[in-house]
Amino acid sequence: MATVKLLELAHGRSGDKGNGSNVGIIARHPDIYEFLKKELTADRVKEYMKHICKGEVERYEMDNIGALNFILNESLGGGGTVSLKLDAQGKTHASTLLRMDIDAPEELIEKAKATN
Repeated sequence: MATVKLLELAHGRSGDKGNGSNVGIIARHPDIYEFLKKELTADRVKEYMKHICKGEVERYEMDNIGALNFILNESLGGGGTVSLKLDAQGKTHASTLLRMDIDAPEELIEKAKATN
């Protein structure tokens, strides 16, 4: 096992959904997706993003594309048209989450490196 940034195992996209941001985390390899399904829980994302997300975190599994989708409710200060936040559309939320430290098996880290 080694501690790496989530960015080494996955890539991501994010945007806004009203007052919530939508963060997609896409595994770099199918085996990594199975690992992330176990490790990257809604509770863990909520704890890591608590400085941004004031509401509940919902997680959706997209097995067909090897991705997890998280909705961070109450994370945009009311949404794009009413918020005073610099990033009222949540475009940087995936980048923030991808900087999370995660303990991963060496063989998965190697598989991720092979896909870059």
